[in-house]
Amino acid sequence: MKGIKVIFGALAAASLLFSVNANAQENNNRDENGKVVRGSYETNKAFDNIFIGVGAGYNAGVWGLGKNGNATGSTKWGKDYPVNFQGIGGLGVDVFVGKWFTPAIGTRIGYLGLSNQTGKWSANPNQHYIHADFIWNMFNSFAGYKETRVWNLNPYFTTGVLGYKATGAKAYDWEYAAGFGLLNTWRLSSRVGLFLDLTALVAHSRQYPGASELSPKRFFFPLSANFGLQFNLGKTNFDRHSTITPVVIPVPFTTEQYNALKDKVAALEKENAALKNKVAALEKEVAPLRSLVNGQTYLYENGKFTAVDVKAGAPVSIYFDMGSAKLSEREKAHLEYFTKNIATADTKVEVNGYADKATGSVKTNQALSEKRAKAVVDLLKKAGIAESNIDCKANGGVNLFDTNAKNRCVTIEVK
Repeated sequence: MKGIKVIFGALAAASLLFSVNANAQENNNRDENGKVVRGSYETNKAFDNIFIGVGAGYNAGVWGLGKNGNATGSTKWGKDYPVNFQGIGGLGVDVFVGKWFTPAIGTRIGYLGLSNQTGKWSANPNQHYIHADFIWNMFNSFAGYKETRVWNLNPYFTTGVLGYKATGAKAYDWEYAAGFGLLNTWRLSSRVGLFLDLTALVAHSRQYPGASELSPKRFFFPLSANFGLQFNLGKTNFDRHSTITPVVIPVPFTTEQYNALKDKVAALEKENAALKNKVAALEKEVAPLRSLVNGQTYLYENGKFTAVDVKAGAPVSIYFDMGSAKLSEREKAHLEYFTKNIATADTKVEVNGYADKATGSVKTNQALSEKRAKAVVDLLKKAGIAESNIDCKANGGVNLFDTNAKNRCVTIEVK
């Protein structure tokens, strides 16, 4: 029995020492802020994250407590509860297949063959444990999932049936068994690793040889330590669920920042209003303009330019803005073209001033037509036409054309 304790103690110490050293080489799975990264993770397919293991090791058993036992070699614990430390042990085989459902939770089924070749009943070596285990990956739970972690410590709860077949017997005797274990795994690659499986079970002892010497209430505690290779099948990692980027809530403005932005907005609004006024003024200035291009006169009205025919011998029209008797620069150019190319110093002309009768009173339109006619006459005289050759008339609100803009004019007709 002492030898069994030494063996299991050495295996446990080696496992702990090697595990600590391996884990020291691993960085905890943390984000850029130093926080541990945990799930949730996407569910993998049925045949992903499958693992199988094959190993061998040493197995032992210890008799437990029972009331009113009388087995020899017992050490008394109280008056009625002797403890029999009669041990059995030998080599065994460990085979299992399992699956990880999440990085922290998994299950497996397996077979543990116990070969009892020493002890009181060494002539009866055959034991078998068929089991199902529920496994918890402790490191992935606390330190966050990391596929490349070298060492993982996986405590598990196990339950199953423990069978014994005595030498010469035709059938096995079976008892329910349960217990706990530690599955240590070391990653060699994404597909291959090592494992050290430590298991402690409890089962009733009545199916074992020598049960007649013991109370039926005694228990048997099988212990097992197995080392071997583990192989990973299918997809070997887990993918984290995609997350929505959190909305960044801005820090509230201070009073000073708010007032500064408010003043800036007010200044921009004022500048925008000034630009609108400037655009409106330019549009007002451009709207009434008539252009003289290559001797062709154009009249602008309602957003459109309309060509006006000017022919020698036909009346020439000079246009004015509404309510104005001042000639624009373009109309001055139009009149200059007339004096240079059509009229001469001896040319006799008739000048007629008009006003738009749609606006203003009769008196106002008469006065406005006189001013417009006089403005044209002054420019004709300045161009060299004798005053005696100019016949000037003011017609007030008499309309010649079909649009208001055309009726704000002075016509010049060569006689």
